[in-house]
Amino acid sequence: MNIIILSRDPKLYSTKRLVEAGEQRGHNVRVLDHLKCNLVIEKKNPKIIYNGEEILGIDAVIPRIGASVTFYGTAVVRQFEMMGVFTAVESQALVRSRDKLRSLQILSRAGLGLPKTVFTNYSRDVERIIKETGGAPVVIKLLEGTQGLGVVLADNKKAAVSVIEAFNGLKARVIVQEFIKEAKGADIRAFVVDGHVVGAMKRQAKEGEFRSNLHRGGTAEIIELSREEELAAIKAASALKLGIAGVDILQSDRGPLIIEVNSSPGLEGIEAATSKDIAGQIIKYVEKNA
Repeated sequence: MNIIILSRDPKLYSTKRLVEAGEQRGHNVRVLDHLKCNLVIEKKNPKIIYNGEEILGIDAVIPRIGASVTFYGTAVVRQFEMMGVFTAVESQALVRSRDKLRSLQILSRAGLGLPKTVFTNYSRDVERIIKETGGAPVVIKLLEGTQGLGVVLADNKKAAVSVIEAFNGLKARVIVQEFIKEAKGADIRAFVVDGHVVGAMKRQAKEGEFRSNLHRGGTAEIIELSREEELAAIKAASALKLGIAGVDILQSDRGPLIIEVNSSPGLEGIEAATSKDIAGQIIKYVEKNA
Protein backbone atom coordinates (compact mmCIF):
# COMPACT_ATOMS: atom_id res chain seq x y z
CA MET A 1 0.00 0.00 0.00
CA ASN A 2 0.95 3.65 -0.43
CA ILE A 3 0.59 5.32 2.96
CA ILE A 4 1.01 9.00 3.78
CA ILE A 5 1.75 10.29 7.26
CA LEU A 6 0.74 13.91 7.74
CA SER A 7 3.37 15.35 10.07
CA ARG A 8 5.22 18.65 10.41
CA ASP A 9 8.49 16.92 11.35
CA PRO A 10 9.73 13.56 9.99
CA LYS A 11 12.26 13.41 12.86
CA LEU A 12 9.60 13.15 15.57
CA TYR A 13 9.57 9.80 17.39
CA SER A 14 5.94 9.00 16.53
CA THR A 15 6.43 9.84 12.85
CA LYS A 16 9.64 7.82 12.57
CA ARG A 17 8.06 4.80 14.27
CA LEU A 18 5.04 4.83 11.95
CA VAL A 19 7.32 5.01 8.90
CA GLU A 20 9.43 2.17 10.29
CA ALA A 21 6.42 -0.01 11.13
CA GLY A 22 4.83 0.58 7.73
CA GLU A 23 8.01 -0.23 5.81
CA GLN A 24 8.59 -3.36 7.92
CA ARG A 25 5.20 -4.59 6.73
CA GLY A 26 6.09 -3.95 3.10
CA HIS A 27 4.33 -0.65 2.49
CA ASN A 28 5.53 2.49 0.74
CA VAL A 29 5.37 5.22 3.40
CA ARG A 30 5.84 8.93 2.79
CA VAL A 31 5.75 11.88 5.20
CA LEU A 32 4.03 15.11 4.05
CA ASP A 33 3.93 18.41 5.92
CA HIS A 34 0.20 19.19 5.89
CA LEU A 35 0.87 22.95 6.00
CA LYS A 36 2.64 22.66 2.63
CA CYS A 37 -0.28 20.90 0.94
CA ASN A 38 -2.24 23.03 -1.51
CA LEU A 39 -5.88 22.00 -1.94
CA VAL A 40 -7.58 22.24 -5.32
CA ILE A 41 -11.36 22.13 -4.91
CA GLU A 42 -13.21 21.39 -8.11
CA LYS A 43 -16.41 19.58 -9.04
CA LYS A 44 -15.77 15.81 -8.85
CA ASN A 45 -12.02 16.38 -9.10
CA PRO A 46 -10.46 17.31 -5.72
CA LYS A 47 -6.65 17.43 -5.78
CA ILE A 48 -3.72 17.92 -3.43
CA ILE A 49 -0.55 19.58 -4.72
CA TYR A 50 2.66 19.16 -2.70
CA ASN A 51 5.84 20.94 -3.77
CA GLY A 52 4.42 21.30 -7.26
CA GLU A 53 3.49 17.61 -7.52
CA GLU A 54 -0.04 16.22 -7.61
CA ILE A 55 -0.47 13.53 -4.96
CA LEU A 56 -1.93 10.42 -6.60
CA GLY A 57 -2.37 6.71 -5.90
CA ILE A 58 -2.63 6.97 -2.11
CA ASP A 59 -4.34 4.14 -0.20
CA ALA A 60 -4.33 5.54 3.33
CA VAL A 61 -3.44 8.59 5.42
CA ILE A 62 -2.35 8.65 9.06
CA PRO A 63 -2.86 12.19 10.41
CA ARG A 64 -0.46 13.54 13.05
CA ILE A 65 -2.02 17.00 13.32
CA GLY A 66 -0.82 19.36 16.06
CA ALA A 67 -3.41 21.32 18.03
CA SER A 68 -2.10 24.69 16.82
CA VAL A 69 -2.80 23.82 13.16
CA THR A 70 -6.06 21.91 13.59
CA PHE A 71 -7.99 24.10 11.12
CA TYR A 72 -5.70 23.62 8.13
CA GLY A 73 -4.69 20.08 9.11
CA THR A 74 -8.30 18.89 9.15
CA ALA A 75 -8.92 20.62 5.81
CA VAL A 76 -6.11 18.50 4.32
CA VAL A 77 -7.50 15.31 5.89
CA ARG A 78 -10.96 16.20 4.56
CA GLN A 79 -9.50 16.68 1.07
CA PHE A 80 -8.02 13.17 1.16
CA GLU A 81 -11.44 11.87 2.25
CA MET A 82 -13.02 13.64 -0.76
CA MET A 83 -10.46 11.83 -2.94
CA GLY A 84 -11.68 8.48 -1.58
CA VAL A 85 -8.62 7.82 0.59
CA PHE A 86 -8.99 6.03 3.95
CA THR A 87 -7.90 8.25 6.86
CA ALA A 88 -6.92 6.58 10.14
CA VAL A 89 -8.48 9.52 11.99
CA GLU A 90 -11.48 11.11 10.27
CA SER A 91 -11.54 14.89 9.88
CA GLN A 92 -14.79 15.35 11.82
CA ALA A 93 -13.57 13.15 14.68
CA LEU A 94 -10.38 15.19 14.82
CA VAL A 95 -12.36 18.43 15.08
CA ARG A 96 -14.65 16.98 17.78
CA SER A 97 -11.75 15.78 19.92
CA ARG A 98 -9.93 19.14 19.73
CA ASP A 99 -12.94 21.02 21.09
CA LYS A 100 -12.63 20.23 24.81
CA LEU A 101 -16.11 21.47 25.68
CA ARG A 102 -17.81 19.64 22.81
CA SER A 103 -15.94 16.42 23.52
CA LEU A 104 -16.92 16.53 27.20
CA GLN A 105 -20.56 17.03 26.20
CA ILE A 106 -20.37 14.03 23.84
CA LEU A 107 -18.72 11.86 26.52
CA SER A 108 -21.35 12.92 29.06
CA ARG A 109 -24.15 12.04 26.64
CA ALA A 110 -22.52 8.62 26.17
CA GLY A 111 -22.86 8.00 29.91
CA LEU A 112 -19.15 8.10 30.75
CA GLY A 113 -17.79 9.24 34.10
CA LEU A 114 -16.28 12.74 34.09
CA PRO A 115 -14.97 15.17 36.69
CA LYS A 116 -17.73 17.69 37.41
CA THR A 117 -17.17 20.53 34.94
CA VAL A 118 -18.52 24.08 34.63
CA PHE A 119 -18.31 26.32 31.55
CA THR A 120 -19.76 29.83 31.36
CA ASN A 121 -19.79 32.87 29.09
CA TYR A 122 -17.41 34.93 31.27
CA SER A 123 -19.85 34.86 34.18
CA ARG A 124 -19.28 37.40 36.96
CA ASP A 125 -20.74 35.00 39.51
CA VAL A 126 -17.36 33.27 39.93
CA GLU A 127 -18.07 32.02 43.45
CA ARG A 128 -21.12 30.12 42.16
CA ILE A 129 -18.98 28.46 39.48
CA ILE A 130 -16.57 27.19 42.14
CA LYS A 131 -19.47 26.02 44.32
CA GLU A 132 -21.00 24.04 41.40
CA THR A 133 -17.78 22.01 41.02
CA GLY A 134 -17.89 21.09 44.71
CA GLY A 135 -15.67 23.88 46.01
CA ALA A 136 -11.91 24.47 46.07
CA PRO A 137 -9.47 23.10 45.18
CA VAL A 138 -10.48 23.26 41.50
CA VAL A 139 -8.68 22.72 38.22
CA ILE A 140 -8.96 25.56 35.69
CA LYS A 141 -8.19 24.71 32.06
CA LEU A 142 -7.86 26.85 28.97
CA LEU A 143 -10.03 25.38 26.22
CA GLU A 144 -7.08 25.68 23.82
CA GLY A 145 -4.37 24.23 26.09
CA THR A 146 -2.32 21.10 25.28
CA GLN A 147 0.31 18.95 27.02
CA GLY A 148 -0.57 20.45 30.41
CA LEU A 149 -0.13 24.06 29.28
CA GLY A 150 -2.93 26.39 30.37
CA VAL A 151 -3.92 24.14 33.30
CA VAL A 152 -3.97 25.64 36.80
CA LEU A 153 -4.72 24.07 40.17
CA ALA A 154 -6.29 26.63 42.51
CA ASP A 155 -5.85 25.33 46.06
CA ASN A 156 -8.37 27.62 47.72
CA LYS A 157 -11.43 29.69 46.91
CA LYS A 158 -9.58 33.01 46.88
CA ALA A 159 -6.98 31.75 44.40
CA ALA A 160 -9.67 30.16 42.21
CA VAL A 161 -11.65 33.41 42.06
CA SER A 162 -8.51 35.38 41.13
CA VAL A 163 -7.47 32.99 38.36
CA ILE A 164 -10.95 32.72 36.81
CA GLU A 165 -11.44 36.50 36.92
CA ALA A 166 -8.01 37.00 35.32
CA PHE A 167 -8.86 34.61 32.47
CA ASN A 168 -12.27 36.27 32.05
CA GLY A 169 -10.59 39.66 31.87
CA LEU A 170 -8.35 38.39 29.06
CA LYS A 171 -11.40 36.92 27.27
CA ALA A 172 -9.74 33.51 27.50
CA ARG A 173 -12.32 30.73 27.64
CA VAL A 174 -11.83 28.20 30.43
CA ILE A 175 -13.53 25.22 31.97
CA VAL A 176 -13.51 24.69 35.73
CA GLN A 177 -13.35 21.11 37.01
CA GLU A 178 -13.45 19.43 40.37
CA PHE A 179 -10.08 18.28 41.71
CA ILE A 180 -9.90 14.50 42.19
CA LYS A 181 -7.76 14.31 45.30
CA GLU A 182 -7.64 10.50 45.47
CA ALA A 183 -5.91 10.34 42.06
CA LYS A 184 -2.79 11.66 43.86
CA GLY A 185 -1.36 13.43 40.84
CA ALA A 186 -1.57 10.36 38.60
CA ASP A 187 -3.62 9.44 35.58
CA ILE A 188 -3.90 6.60 33.08
CA ARG A 189 -3.27 6.88 29.35
CA ALA A 190 -5.08 4.08 27.53
CA PHE A 191 -4.12 3.77 23.85
CA VAL A 192 -7.08 2.60 21.77
CA VAL A 193 -6.74 1.35 18.18
CA ASP A 194 -9.72 0.04 16.22
CA GLY A 195 -11.88 -0.43 19.30
CA HIS A 196 -9.26 -2.25 21.38
CA VAL A 197 -6.89 -1.08 24.12
CA VAL A 198 -3.44 -1.95 22.74
CA GLY A 199 -1.45 -0.49 25.62
CA ALA A 200 -1.87 1.42 28.88
CA MET A 201 0.42 3.32 31.20
CA LYS A 202 0.06 5.11 34.51
CA ARG A 203 1.61 8.57 34.53
CA GLN A 204 2.70 10.09 37.83
CA ALA A 205 3.33 13.82 38.25
CA LYS A 206 6.70 14.84 39.62
CA GLU A 207 6.83 16.06 43.21
CA GLY A 208 5.21 19.46 43.67
CA GLU A 209 3.31 19.14 40.38
CA PHE A 210 -0.24 17.93 39.77
CA ARG A 211 -0.05 17.60 35.97
CA SER A 212 1.11 14.11 35.03
CA ASN A 213 2.06 14.91 31.40
CA LEU A 214 5.42 13.42 30.45
CA HIS A 215 6.27 16.78 28.83
CA ARG A 216 5.97 18.31 32.31
CA GLY A 217 8.47 15.87 33.84
CA GLY A 218 6.03 13.12 34.84
CA THR A 219 7.03 9.45 34.87
CA ALA A 220 5.25 6.47 33.33
CA GLU A 221 4.94 2.76 34.03
CA ILE A 222 2.93 -0.06 32.53
CA ILE A 223 -0.44 -0.78 34.13
CA GLU A 224 -3.07 -3.45 33.71
CA LEU A 225 -6.47 -1.80 33.41
CA SER A 226 -9.50 -2.96 35.32
CA ARG A 227 -12.38 -4.16 33.15
CA GLU A 228 -14.28 -0.95 33.99
CA GLU A 229 -11.32 1.24 32.95
CA GLU A 230 -10.83 -0.68 29.71
CA LEU A 231 -14.50 -0.40 28.77
CA ALA A 232 -14.50 3.33 29.60
CA ALA A 233 -11.52 3.92 27.29
CA ILE A 234 -13.09 1.97 24.42
CA LYS A 235 -16.45 3.67 24.87
CA ALA A 236 -14.82 7.14 24.94
CA ALA A 237 -12.96 6.54 21.66
CA SER A 238 -16.15 5.14 20.12
CA ALA A 239 -18.26 8.11 21.28
CA LEU A 240 -15.89 10.49 19.51
CA LYS A 241 -15.65 8.11 16.51
CA LEU A 242 -11.86 7.88 16.78
CA GLY A 243 -10.13 4.84 15.30
CA ILE A 244 -6.93 5.87 17.11
CA ALA A 245 -7.11 7.61 20.49
CA GLY A 246 -5.20 8.28 23.67
CA VAL A 247 -7.80 8.26 26.44
CA ASP A 248 -6.75 9.93 29.71
CA ILE A 249 -8.46 8.56 32.81
CA LEU A 250 -8.42 9.48 36.50
CA GLN A 251 -8.90 6.73 39.08
CA SER A 252 -11.50 8.02 41.52
CA ASP A 253 -13.60 6.67 44.39
CA ARG A 254 -16.60 6.61 42.03
CA GLY A 255 -14.84 4.78 39.20
CA PRO A 256 -12.87 5.85 36.13
CA LEU A 257 -13.30 9.48 35.08
CA ILE A 258 -12.38 10.59 31.55
CA ILE A 259 -10.44 13.87 31.48
CA GLU A 260 -9.46 14.02 27.81
CA VAL A 261 -9.39 12.04 24.57
CA ASN A 262 -6.41 12.78 22.32
CA SER A 263 -6.74 12.19 18.57
CA SER A 264 -2.96 12.38 17.87
CA PRO A 265 -1.49 10.59 20.90
CA GLY A 266 2.30 10.34 21.06
CA LEU A 267 3.91 6.92 20.77
CA GLU A 268 7.18 7.47 22.63
CA GLY A 269 5.87 7.33 26.20
CA ILE A 270 3.46 4.44 25.66
CA GLU A 271 5.96 2.30 23.73
CA ALA A 272 8.68 2.94 26.31
CA ALA A 273 6.39 2.12 29.25
CA THR A 274 4.77 -0.98 27.74
CA SER A 275 7.53 -2.27 25.39
CA LYS A 276 4.75 -2.86 22.85
CA ASP A 277 4.79 -2.16 19.12
CA ILE A 278 1.95 0.37 19.12
CA ALA A 279 3.02 1.76 15.73
CA GLY A 280 2.64 -1.73 14.27
CA GLN A 281 -0.89 -1.97 15.66
CA ILE A 282 -1.78 1.31 13.90
CA ILE A 283 -0.41 -0.01 10.58
CA LYS A 284 -2.46 -3.21 11.00
CA TYR A 285 -5.56 -1.07 11.58
CA VAL A 286 -4.85 0.81 8.35
CA GLU A 287 -4.31 -2.47 6.45
CA LYS A 288 -7.65 -3.78 7.67
CA ASN A 289 -9.60 -0.71 6.57
CA ALA A 290 -7.83 0.82 3.56
